[in-house]
Amino acid sequence: MPTATLVDEFESHRPHLLSVAYRLTGSVSDAEDAVQESWLRLDDADAANIRDLRPWLTTVVGRICLDRLRSAAVRREQYVGQWLPEPIVTGLSPSAEPDPLEAVVRDEDNRLAALIVLDTLTPAQRVAFVLHDGFGVPFDEVAGILGIETPAARQLASRARKAAAATTPAVPDEEHALAVQRLLEALAAGDLDAVVAALHPDALVIGDANGTTSTAVNVIRGADKFARFFLGLIERYGPAVFTVMQPVLVNGQLGFFSAALTGDEAHRSSPPRVGGFTVRDGLVYAAYDIANPEKFGGIRLPGLPS
Repeated sequence: MPTATLVDEFESHRPHLLSVAYRLTGSVSDAEDAVQESWLRLDDADAANIRDLRPWLTTVVGRICLDRLRSAAVRREQYVGQWLPEPIVTGLSPSAEPDPLEAVVRDEDNRLAALIVLDTLTPAQRVAFVLHDGFGVPFDEVAGILGIETPAARQLASRARKAAAATTPAVPDEEHALAVQRLLEALAAGDLDAVVAALHPDALVIGDANGTTSTAVNVIRGADKFARFFLGLIERYGPAVFTVMQPVLVNGQLGFFSAALTGDEAHRSSPPRVGGFTVRDGLVYAAYDIANPEKFGGIRLPGLPS
């Protein structure tokens, strides 16, 4: 196959491969690196003998991501506080130039809530479940990637499937947006009762900063504690936080991106942060406060480096 033709065919599969790699790793940077590495392996392979390029590349990406998952598990042992997936942050309107990441987050399986559940799996469970259930890779090929027997691969996927069943289903975008807007308006008004009313009774806050700035080190549970936590942040940083808050799509649904905020005599400075949400029963069920700058590689907003 001529090189130019091979490049074109590979590029036609890039959005699919990014989706595979992102769901496997929960990291935009790892996903992009894995896709690029799969191209290098393809370039070194005998492409003429590859009967179907898409499943071949999917398997290659799976092997690469397994190694990255194992490395991430080691990094998490030294991580300060909670670990969240790296969010994909895009504008409310599609970008002028097509971005493969926008295609990735159209898939409900790449919502933050779903990825957080995948983060509870072992690397082998995640690879078995995502590749087979998510992308139709046969169990014998999954077993080959993992270096185990086929029945063991089936068992890993079964265990992962039971864990994934706990994922809060994604609600329609309009329902999600209405619930988030109601919460943000209540926070802006500083009304504790209104904030609590906008929250699911079992609401929780998960922060991810790796010790770089203030956030929830432990998971905060319950609507009242959730409300007091966010109202406390607003008091700490001042009402100006709302002037740097920009509505965006976080993994395909309404959230916010806040630029850095310079403090004054009465208020602290605040670094950039991403806020994502999960909605249940028309109320905000979870808020994800992501302030670790190492997890900003998936921000695709005009005027910001990508």
